[in-house]
Amino acid sequence: MGQQGSDIPSTSRSSENAITMNRMPEHEEYIPISPNLIVNRAKIEASFERCGDLVILDWRYGPGLAHTAFSVYFRTLVQEKTHNYMKESLQDLVQHEVGPAEKITPEDVIAFFGRSGVSANSAIVVNSYDEAVLNILNGSIVIFINEWDQALSYEALNVAMRQVSESVLEPVVQGPRWSTVEEIEKNIGMLRSLLKSPNFKLESFVAGKEVRRDIAYGYLEGAVNPEMLTEFKRRIEDVGEEDILETSYLEEWIGEGKYSPFPQVRYTERPDSSIAALLDGKIVVMVSGTPTMMICPGLFFEYFSATEDYYHRPTFSSFIRLLRVGAFFIALMLPSVYIALTTFHSELIPTVLLLAILDTREGIPFPAFFEAFLMEIFFELLREAGIRMPRPIGSAVSIVGALVIGQAAIQAKIASPVMIIVVALTGIASFALPQYNMALAVRILRFPLMLLAASLGGLGIMTGFLLLLLHLTCQRSLGQPYLSSMAPLEINQLRDIFIVVPRKILTRSPRNRHRHLSASGRSKSR
Repeated sequence: MGQQGSDIPSTSRSSENAITMNRMPEHEEYIPISPNLIVNRAKIEASFERCGDLVILDWRYGPGLAHTAFSVYFRTLVQEKTHNYMKESLQDLVQHEVGPAEKITPEDVIAFFGRSGVSANSAIVVNSYDEAVLNILNGSIVIFINEWDQALSYEALNVAMRQVSESVLEPVVQGPRWSTVEEIEKNIGMLRSLLKSPNFKLESFVAGKEVRRDIAYGYLEGAVNPEMLTEFKRRIEDVGEEDILETSYLEEWIGEGKYSPFPQVRYTERPDSSIAALLDGKIVVMVSGTPTMMICPGLFFEYFSATEDYYHRPTFSSFIRLLRVGAFFIALMLPSVYIALTTFHSELIPTVLLLAILDTREGIPFPAFFEAFLMEIFFELLREAGIRMPRPIGSAVSIVGALVIGQAAIQAKIASPVMIIVVALTGIASFALPQYNMALAVRILRFPLMLLAASLGGLGIMTGFLLLLLHLTCQRSLGQPYLSSMAPLEINQLRDIFIVVPRKILTRSPRNRHRHLSASGRSKSR
């Protein structure tokens, strides 16, 4: 047995532990592997033409080194050179089958691996050419052997990945501090380690024609609503050949009312938040290459709660949750209320406060609406600049910019101090919402309400509020009412919307509503 190069590899992981197998997407055309090694090599070279990081190594084995094989891999995906899979495979075959290495023939290799022979590094037998290409792209080493219309694939992916660390987007005061990473297998492993139940089911598939991302979704059997799960599967099947780069790409297929500003799914990077959602009967979706996990369906009142609420005493958690609800209304309606009061309903303002406002507005050339609109635009620009700039200077630019622009606007008589306070309170209130996508909806809806307040005063605010309420009432997420448990009203579920009751009162899990409902139904039937 001889060789003309060194086969690659890295820390090998068994295919049995892989979350998603290197399988061929359903939309791929089935092209069989040729038993002629020259034909197979020509196909590989044609498929990966002008790929400078592709490595093809030729091998010889058997009596007089008369038989040939070659291995294919990307050196940028397989970095460590510690194993020789071709050599180890033949050595395992020698120990199990034929004795001296020089007697190995292609028939021996085919018979051994065709019967799923035991190898030191678990090999996957590849049946089609397209499947072999997909395995190569996934970081495997694929070995083609002469006179065999199949190939061997060894998982050898070794790309540098970010280590598990504390979540940046969801900081925590008390509770687990690890967050998900871009590697889907690690994320699922973290969920498995926290939810040690055989009822935790996981299904996966490959989506995309070019990127071919692994997509996995999990749910807790017995807690998830079966009708909702069926509807979710029907929608997720439509992804097909769409190239999915991030979890949020899937929201367009899963959600309803695509032009609605209100989100219908939640996002998290914390495994404990995902576990709480699974216990609540939710579906958790993960995409390889991104740390963000999607929780669906997302109902309106769930955007005011956080997993950390259940780590504190109920009195404090209830106060914080009510504070978030108040922050939602402040962020949504405070500029509109100020415009309506100062423009149409000044008689509702106490006299002393009205005189103070009129004194600060003296010399302001703009009406209240234009003043508020201008300052809100300035604030949004500062917020976006702080997000997009490098992290060490982003926060400093936001704070200094707000102070400088606010003070300069007051001195230039462009805005009044009261308006600066209103805009600042509005921005701070939007930061208090746990879910960023709900804060985005509030930022968008604030401007139409300001326009209605400037046009019709209090009547305009009421009209806009009623239209929003009507829209929320009609909205559904995966077939579930968006405002449940308020509309339709479920009295026994109101305990976990605005008020967090002691955990002893909540049975089993503070969030597992579907299981509670089924349990109560069984007890009543008995």
